[in-house]
Amino acid sequence: MMLVPIMSFLFSFLLGRLIIPMFTHLLEDSGSVKSNFRGEIIPVGMGLIFVPVILLNSIAVVVFVRPSHLLSIAAFLAGTFGMCFAGMLDDLLGNRNVTGLKGHIRSFFQGKLTTGGFKALFGGFLAFFISILFSEGLLNILINSLMIALFTNFNNLLDLRPGRSIKGFLLCLIPLFWIPVSVELRTSLFGLLGVVLAYTPYDLKAKAMLGDAGSNVLGISLGILFINGPFLFRLIALALLILIHGITEKYSLTKIIENNKFLNYVDQIGR
Repeated sequence: MMLVPIMSFLFSFLLGRLIIPMFTHLLEDSGSVKSNFRGEIIPVGMGLIFVPVILLNSIAVVVFVRPSHLLSIAAFLAGTFGMCFAGMLDDLLGNRNVTGLKGHIRSFFQGKLTTGGFKALFGGFLAFFISILFSEGLLNILINSLMIALFTNFNNLLDLRPGRSIKGFLLCLIPLFWIPVSVELRTSLFGLLGVVLAYTPYDLKAKAMLGDAGSNVLGISLGILFINGPFLFRLIALALLILIHGITEKYSLTKIIENNKFLNYVDQIGR
């Protein structure tokens, strides 16, 4: 059962290594660059590389494996492609005058739509759509919608320092080895993992910026994974996500990490 996911991982890793330099030049040549936390000008929106790799990986699975649960692949494609689009819009057109989820919601009710507000609304409806496909009963749909939306935003919150979003994704991906998901979804997640690991050295060394285009893809992928878990597991995960979002509305996540020896140690690994 693990042969197909492993093959998917290897295929995506090798494909990622091949196209990363191409996309780096693409973003630089098109002016898709920003100043990072060190003040260096680097390509932004490198999460765009996930899109072709996920698509080609999905095509390979459909052609060679003849999957029985095509809905899992379709939902994963819809979620990752949709959030990459919303994230890229924020990377290229967004400004940082309005910050925080509350700030974007407040602006929306004042009649001002920010790219962050669009991303939140679009992501919320997308999370609801995916939850309907995977869930039975109104309660499960609501819980799963919230979990997907909050996971997407949580990973976005992490993407303030090199490698941080990817490390959060890798740690949260551990339940993939025991949550009962379909072979198709497991294969899709292993494929994403392959291209993420291919890109990781660029992110850790601050040679490129993942951007919302990438962090949103990683976040929604985790949400899609976690909604397949047992009910109590999902409730605990949702409670932790709500707690984290409540804390980060009042306090800087970067300061929290820097002031905690263990979190700061993990944050510095590979830099």
